Amino acid sequence: MKIVSKPGAPAPLIERWDNKALVRLIGPLIIEQVLTVTMGAADTIMVSSIGEFAISGVNIIDNINNLLIIAFTALSTGGAVVVSQYIGRQDEKNASIAARQLVYITSAVSLLIMGIILPFRGFITWLFYGNVAPDVMDAATVYFLITALSYPFLAVYNACGALFRAVGNSRITMRVALLVNVMNIGGNGLFIFVLHIGVAGAALATLISRIVAAVILLGLLVFKRGYPINLANLGAVKVVRSTVRSILNVGIPSALESSMFQIGRLLTQRIFTDFGTAAFAGNAVAGVINAFSFMPGMAYGMALLTVVGQCVGAGDYQSAKKYTARIMKVTYLTIFLVNLSIYIGMEPLVSLFRLSPEAHDMAKRFLQVHCISMVIGWGMSFALPNALRAAGDARFVMIAATVSMWTVRVSAAYLLTYVLKIGPVGVWIAMGGDFLVRGACYLRRWLGGRWQEKKVI
Repeated sequence: MKIVSKPGAPAPLIERWDNKALVRLIGPLIIEQVLTVTMGAADTIMVSSIGEFAISGVNIIDNINNLLIIAFTALSTGGAVVVSQYIGRQDEKNASIAARQLVYITSAVSLLIMGIILPFRGFITWLFYGNVAPDVMDAATVYFLITALSYPFLAVYNACGALFRAVGNSRITMRVALLVNVMNIGGNGLFIFVLHIGVAGAALATLISRIVAAVILLGLLVFKRGYPINLANLGAVKVVRSTVRSILNVGIPSALESSMFQIGRLLTQRIFTDFGTAAFAGNAVAGVINAFSFMPGMAYGMALLTVVGQCVGAGDYQSAKKYTARIMKVTYLTIFLVNLSIYIGMEPLVSLFRLSPEAHDMAKRFLQVHCISMVIGWGMSFALPNALRAAGDARFVMIAATVSMWTVRVSAAYLLTYVLKIGPVGVWIAMGGDFLVRGACYLRRWLGGRWQEKKVI
């Protein structure tokens, strides 16, 4: 990527993100997503040796954890947008100031969340999944306690990773993700199969790997020079209100949107508890496998945050449109190929998890529905909105996502499952409908051009 100044222009213009530059950005992001999903799959596969109750317990807490960590994940998105726009303006000083504010905010929020969750973890688990079997609840409670301790480290890791990606350096986060993945799998093997401490072992491996990841990325930004941004003198805390406000203007709508998404997801996940442990385990395994279908789309979405953010920061909206169209075309092609592979190889993939015949069949039915809906609507509904966020249009994304979640995904899931009596597969059909509705809203907004009127910095 090159940034050049045009004579007489008020801001530097993005000359190009050519194909080589995009590959250098997106390639490591895809690998990083593969590694991240592999970590989750490794947890589930290794825990499956303990029993279906352990799979279900881990899945329960992963769902709740996703809701709780949304706050600092969304703030990282806000920070990435602000930093990328400053980089587009070639303003490295303010980019570094914004980076420090992001680390301060996410650290404070994660510590607050951890402090609230630890004493109430049992009640929270019961609130969302009160009908699960006692052995599932016991496994969930243990896993929740240990993984909650990792929140501050995960927050710092997410923030630093977002900062590296905002400046276009995705190789660093890829390498750290590789290290974390190896540590997590090795830790699972040690704690589960050698020391025989079960679900607690999977949680301990996750905690340790997150600590190491946070220390490495933070250390690079604090001590190593040569990056467009740095966190030198991070300990001399100084809050810059205007910068914090810019981050929150993107981060808060993103957090609310993601929170509504996870709450709705938890409400629909609760449906599976009414159909027994087999349905719950089948859904958990289908969730692990379908996470692989998200990987390329998530990577392309992250790339859109960087590319569109830098283009908008430079005032080059034509380039923002051009590169968004290019990235979205590749997104759809990749999603099609990945989901076709999952559909064809569904039997051996599900067989990796030691499920009962009933849970095995349910997992396959869920995946069949998901692969089809994923190809049709996921790119528009989850990759494209990152282009809108990068331009500062996060509030519209939040509103569209919330309305679609409650009117389509949640309502239709209960209607299909209980009123029309098609069983738990109705949850997955409703999810596909949500993809289509919110995706159509985002596409119309992008083509309409209203996002060009938004300001972040």
